[in-house]
Amino acid sequence: MHRLLLACLLCLSAAAHAAPEETWMSVTLEGRKIGHLHTQREVKGDRVVNSQNMAMSIDRAGISVALEVGETHEESLDGKPLAFRTTSKMSGVESTSEGRIADGSIEVSSSVGGISQRKTVAWPDGALLTEGLRLDAQKRGLKPGTTYTQQAFQPLNLEAYVLSTTVKPAEEVDLPGGRRQLTRLEHVLNLPGLPLPSTDWVDAKFEAKKVQMAQLGLNLELLVCDKACALAPNQASDSLQQALLQAPRTLQREALAKPLRYRLSPRDRERKLDLPATDEQQVARDGDSVVVTVQPQASPGAGDKPLPADTQPNAWLQSGSSEIQRLARQASPGDKSDAERMRDLEKFVFNFIDKKSLTVGYASALETAQTRQGDCTEHALLLAALGRARGIPTRVATGLAFTESFGGAERVFVPHAWVQAWVGGRWQSFDAALGRFDSGHIALGVGDGDPWRFFNGVGTLGNLQLDKVEPATLQ
Repeated sequence: MHRLLLACLLCLSAAAHAAPEETWMSVTLEGRKIGHLHTQREVKGDRVVNSQNMAMSIDRAGISVALEVGETHEESLDGKPLAFRTTSKMSGVESTSEGRIADGSIEVSSSVGGISQRKTVAWPDGALLTEGLRLDAQKRGLKPGTTYTQQAFQPLNLEAYVLSTTVKPAEEVDLPGGRRQLTRLEHVLNLPGLPLPSTDWVDAKFEAKKVQMAQLGLNLELLVCDKACALAPNQASDSLQQALLQAPRTLQREALAKPLRYRLSPRDRERKLDLPATDEQQVARDGDSVVVTVQPQASPGAGDKPLPADTQPNAWLQSGSSEIQRLARQASPGDKSDAERMRDLEKFVFNFIDKKSLTVGYASALETAQTRQGDCTEHALLLAALGRARGIPTRVATGLAFTESFGGAERVFVPHAWVQAWVGGRWQSFDAALGRFDSGHIALGVGDGDPWRFFNGVGTLGNLQLDKVEPATLQ
């Protein structure tokens, strides 16, 4: 999830300024240094190549996870998109994507978990990469009060989103190299269901000297400095602890086996909570708060019906691979109902992943089948892929799950992932990491296993406050 927020941050910062030939920035989380960003802009004949590479280290419950993210955009001198490349590596798990843009389409080749794919998709009308965004921003100028929108292309999921910018008055800004007067640019990248704000402070050449955004309710900041400063040793910073949601009271197992009603409110009143309704989760708005009712057994009719893609393999749920197919047959042989088969698969994954570890950042189903290690996301992706291998539509849910203790905290909801499977005409949840699904699960988003979809859940984490929990009577 950290990788996704940072990949998006790279787009936002690049959209606001023209990087000089080489720039180094220090990355901090709540004032503690966690990494660095290196950007480079090079003109090669009739083309401009902008590259951005970020390396950082995040602590999760005392376990350090290394993360590297890189993007390279190739464009014409006037900002026409030509090609891109993305790379990411988390705890040794690497994924890459390359795209070439021509005649209104993108030829894309990607590799995730050792599986390579090729496909062709349409290029979004009006979409721009780094140089195009920079040139367009220069035309708009830095007059306070100026507002404009751009179509910012996201190579991570091959879509473009509206990037809104408002120019604010110049401010005095403290930087490692001294105090500077810089123009403040406020951005909002309008991701579906998750507007992502950020702020840049730029000089007269549109070169960003400071970038700021929120991650899990914490202040993530990038500051221009020299190379030695950017590459200085990192400091420990446990962001996962900040995402925990304190429960007002303990929830016994018998209570979790029955419907529960939660009242949730946003810590930031300007950011409305947007939680999905599912066949297990009812959502009602009450002013700034939302009232969420969760039941262990799904009822048909609340959620949407499965799409063809819900049974098909993708880059993260490689249900068509021979290894996944073999494990699916091994885990649940014979003629059974889909509900029985999913229970078999849930139990199988719980036991199959024999190294429960937070050291794996985000591994695909096939990678997990080969390493047999991971946390809740690895359990969820493998279970979803095994279900699809047996012809059962599946989705990956992201949210929170109750636990009596985590990392020294008592009675908390922790970030979590599980699987929804279409059985008996409804979406029923199965949790291979915890071994069961109960009313202690609050869904914040539902996707197809692609880490980009975790944005829906990640954006809500850090902005939640649990005001009340009580037994519920279903209507």
